Amino acid sequence: MSRALNGRSNLYNAAARAKARKASLIDTTRMRQLVQQGTESIGASIGEMGYRAEMDIYGSRMSGADAIEAALFHNLDNDLAGVLKFCQGHLKSLVAIYVERFDYEKAKTVLRAINGGATDEIIESQILPSENPRNLPWLNIVRNTEGLQEAVEAMSGTSWGMTLSKLDADATLEDMENALDLQYFADALKAVRGRDGGPRLRRYLRMEIDHRNVINEFRAIRMGMAVEKRQSMLIPGGKIDSATMRQACQAESDEELIETLRRSSSFDDSGFDDAMAEAERMGSLDPYAELLSHQKHTVLKRFAHLSPISPFPIIYYIERKTLEVRNLRLLVRGKAVGLPNEVLEAHMDY
Repeated sequence: MSRALNGRSNLYNAAARAKARKASLIDTTRMRQLVQQGTESIGASIGEMGYRAEMDIYGSRMSGADAIEAALFHNLDNDLAGVLKFCQGHLKSLVAIYVERFDYEKAKTVLRAINGGATDEIIESQILPSENPRNLPWLNIVRNTEGLQEAVEAMSGTSWGMTLSKLDADATLEDMENALDLQYFADALKAVRGRDGGPRLRRYLRMEIDHRNVINEFRAIRMGMAVEKRQSMLIPGGKIDSATMRQACQAESDEELIETLRRSSSFDDSGFDDAMAEAERMGSLDPYAELLSHQKHTVLKRFAHLSPISPFPIIYYIERKTLEVRNLRLLVRGKAVGLPNEVLEAHMDY
């Protein structure tokens, strides 16, 4: 995706359009009503809430949660393209920096599918459905390659492909995913230097880097990962100083990790004690992920309010739309396997 766009930004118009789109998202009350619905009716209700066109595309060959999930991703892809289309000039460049992460995620999806031995037919019918035209470039890679290394070669010419090509031939899927994260944030931080609206966007990106590093450290503790490996996975550029993060890589428990992070004034520790207790009770990282997600949305909302004529109302809308899709996926998948409503409600992120 090209970011080097010149010309005049249309901040007023784009911010207004993003706010209008945000107003059409499913609010908390309606989302909670969906939680209470049965599996038979939930699909129809989601369709009535803005997803009918995409659900009709998949209804002829898919059913249940599979059809709804495919429609949700298709709708999100269409929405991202629509948002970029109504942004102009430098504004489009700034928003594109944020949107490009979705391309990196699709690259990861392709690599995971190939690494997991998924057939071309499974990838085309279920993982990256061919009905979605924005999946076609990725499907061409899948169809014309055998194995991870050929897939990497087929991605040459893209920023993520060039990153992957620099890895050793015996690089694992984990190595590739980590390299993609490192490259995305390095490119993003570089791109926002000196741009209008860039300083706050840079602050936000640095916070995201901290969040990614912190959740990776909680995961590494559970995996018993070696200190050297943990340090090699750190994404540079966050607000938490590198010395603290490298020391955090030596923590052997959640409590030790949190105490180490607290030595940095840039670490917002609010809510982490409760999250730690809940994570221990559940045996899951979900409480930490939900806390960090809430912190991120709070900051985005504040930036959008403080800078109403800036890229932030647009980025805030994209984040809320992505969150809506995540909640709906969780809901339909949870209903499909019979999770109780109270469990679903506890994992929804409003």
